[in-house]
Amino acid sequence: MRLNVIEAGQGAPLVLLHGLFGSARNWGAVQKALATDYRVVALDLRNHGASPHSSGMGYAVQAADVAETLATLGIERAVVLGHSMGGKAAMMLALTRPGLIERLIIADIAPRPYPPALRAVVAAMQALPLHAGLTRQEADQALRGAVPEAPIRSFLLQNLRFETAPPSWRIGLAEIAAAMPEIEDFAPPPGARFEGPALAMAGALSPYIRTEDRAAFLALFQRIGFASIPRAGHWLHAENPEGFLAELQSFLSA
Repeated sequence: MRLNVIEAGQGAPLVLLHGLFGSARNWGAVQKALATDYRVVALDLRNHGASPHSSGMGYAVQAADVAETLATLGIERAVVLGHSMGGKAAMMLALTRPGLIERLIIADIAPRPYPPALRAVVAAMQALPLHAGLTRQEADQALRGAVPEAPIRSFLLQNLRFETAPPSWRIGLAEIAAAMPEIEDFAPPPGARFEGPALAMAGALSPYIRTEDRAAFLALFQRIGFASIPRAGHWLHAENPEGFLAELQSFLSA
């Protein structure tokens, strides 16, 4: 599948992969900062943003989507940065197509399965009554029980098109719901390793990367380093963009 692309800047390619329910546009500030030195290519992963909808969200499939899209852009080798679900897609790309990866950056996700904590959120989104005249405030209220955090509800509702009658989901919500077991999982190919430079960045306030995850990272990525971004949770690039960019640029210039 060829994915939707937002490009900025010129220079060596640097690819950005968003997380679940996100889009290429989530990287706006980071993309702008990096575009002074790189050709920054932000992708909408399948069933997200303006990319096509299709069944299946396994990471081998997502990595193949990214590889196909880079080929159509004439990119033979790139720095790849992925956050959360996009971080798993980036890791799978590095393990299955290592020749494509100049450097790998993984933002706040580990190479392991995660519990089904977000299925209630998906169910609440599917249950949202999409009737004519639905307002953003009404949609926000409908999600409040499953998603008590206002910033996360706002993030999710970026995927709802209020300009259509009735409002409609931009994302492939049914496809995502069916694929949640694949999204939660991570199964690297047996014996696969990536030997290039890699960095795992964790939000200091996030539970997504644990100390005990380091062994799993090191088993797959020989030359990986670790960084913690202060005053940041899971959305570390949005919660502390200055700290995130400082660590990223230090790694890129090493």
